[in-house]
Order: sequence, then structure tokens, then C-alpha cells
Amino acid sequence: MKNDRSKLSDFAPTRRQLLGFSLVAAGAAAFNVMPGFELLASAQAAVPAAAQKIADHFSSVKSMSGEFVQFGPKGEQTGGKFFLERPGKIRFNYDGASNFKVISDGKSVVILNKKMNTSDLYPLSKTPLKLLLDDRIDLSGDRVKSVKEEDDLTTIQLSDKSVFGNARITMMFDPKTYDLRQWTITDAQGKDTTVMIFNTKEGVSFAPDTFAIDYTANRELNTKTR
Repeated sequence: MKNDRSKLSDFAPTRRQLLGFSLVAAGAAAFNVMPGFELLASAQAAVPAAAQKIADHFSSVKSMSGEFVQFGPKGEQTGGKFFLERPGKIRFNYDGASNFKVISDGKSVVILNKKMNTSDLYPLSKTPLKLLLDDRIDLSGDRVKSVKEEDDLTTIQLSDKSVFGNARITMMFDPKTYDLRQWTITDAQGKDTTVMIFNTKEGVSFAPDTFAIDYTANRELNTKTR
């Protein structure tokens, strides 16, 4: 998948837009299935074999790095580099002067904005990213809301109301290589944030502090800004 990084705007995502990307906005919304998806009839419906193979393959990818382009609910566009390590760890370094970072250490997710001097901390278990970063992509129970198989793309939509309410994550995979191409997180208000990844490498090693969260700095910063 090719994307022209030179055409990316210098858009700096706001805190709310980053929340839409990695977290669940509070509030209730009616669950609307995206058009074109094939609903699974019930929690007991069999998951298509192709979807299970894709989930198993992606679960086997224990580490990955690459570049990303993010599209906000209003078409806002930005990009940067990402690093992923199972279970539960991911880091997004955004391009631009805003110096945004989103980091998960396996327990918490922190959204850092050095320009605005803010640090927002949330439990990973309450975000749709948990489904993406679990040691095993779990398609059991009623988590799978829809599966769509096409010649060039297999789309799997997951949600877990008991964990993060009405938010959901839709993952798109190459049906031949089983590689993850992009995902969309839909928040409780029905707003979508899409992340496309490219130039990816699997089986990479990271420095010990890649996914580290400075909890002391977060606590001190938020104490001062109250």
C-alpha cells in the first residue's frame, strides 16, 4: 500500500480527535452496522474460516513497526510512525511541531501533547485498542459483529459493550497475505477515525523504553494543571 507522505497536511490532531483514535468517548449511541457488512446471525454463529485464519495470523505477529496515516471524523489528515508489541503495547509518534504521542504500555494508554503540556492517561482495557493488541485476537462470543469477504479485502468488525460501550473497531486485512491494512475506530457518537499503515516490518526489536509511560510525570503535570 502506497501513500504519498509529501501530500499530508500539517494538521495537528486535537485531544478529542486523538481520543476518537485510541479511546472511547463517553455517552450512549444507537449501534449502527456499517453499510455493506454481513451480520452474524447470533453469538453462536460460526465465524468464517477465512476470518479465523486472518485473526490467527495477525495474533502471531508479536512485533511490528511502520508508518501510518490517520484520517479524522472530518477528513483531517496526519501521519507518523508506529511501533507495536504484543500483548498490549503500541506507540504512535505523530509528525509535525505538535509532537503528539500515543503510548500504551500494556496497562494504560497515555496521550502526550508536549506543545500544550498535557498528559492524559486511560486504562487500555477500556479502549477498542485492546482488541487489536491482545495476545490473541478473540473472535469468540458476540464480539464479532460482521465479516465481509471480498477479492481484495477481508473486513472484520468487533465490539465489546461490556468493556467500552458502544465503540467498535473495524479491521481490514489483505485476504491473500493476511496482513493488516487499516482499522477504523468508531466512538460512541458514531464518529470514525481511520488509521492506514504501510512500510511495515514484522519481528522487530525495540529499545526497553519504547513503550514506557512516566506515571510520575503524568501525576505531577495533572496535579499542577488542576
